[in-house]
Amino acid sequence: MKEFKLLMRPSRRYVQTTMSKHHLRKYPNLVKEVVLQACEQVWVSDITCIHTPQGTCYLNLGTDAFSRKIVGYTLGANMKAASMSRALQMALREKQTGRETIHHSDRGLQYCSQHYVSLAERHNMRMSMTQHSDPHENALAERMNRTLKEEFGLGNTLTNLQEAQHLVKQAVELYNHHRPHFALQMKTPHQVHQEKIPAC
Repeated sequence: MKEFKLLMRPSRRYVQTTMSKHHLRKYPNLVKEVVLQACEQVWVSDITCIHTPQGTCYLNLGTDAFSRKIVGYTLGANMKAASMSRALQMALREKQTGRETIHHSDRGLQYCSQHYVSLAERHNMRMSMTQHSDPHENALAERMNRTLKEEFGLGNTLTNLQEAQHLVKQAVELYNHHRPHFALQMKTPHQVHQEKIPAC
């Protein structure tokens, strides 16, 4: 297909979603040396944009690093911490153990805000962040955003926020329950998540 120029080239419209030049506390990278052994050990998070004629929406995904399951998400008309933290609130409602979980993200303003950090710390979570704006230190979270946009159509310009919210919900359901992974021995993220929850 490449030889005959039949491959589709996704349009690239970049919107800055990481505002790391701020005075709020930034946290060290705690996951560099972590060996993943079970679910709810590390959650990774990242924000990406979705376009509509009415304006840009912002999708925050929270993913379990071991199972690759999307454990929380939110789509909002802005990137304010109160809006983006709904993804974390969703994940926490479904959390099945009381064990400490590392929350890993970039150094964006939302993740460093008192609102977001206090929510995480109240639920026995430790904050971890990339260093020196290196995207490779949060590669899984960024890949999750790309997967939903490229494989489930969220990278196209959608009609409005309501349509985007509907499609995000549908995409997450399909991804978690019906998309097998080579890295998971062809199981779905939901299957692995259910199998690898550690004893409380």
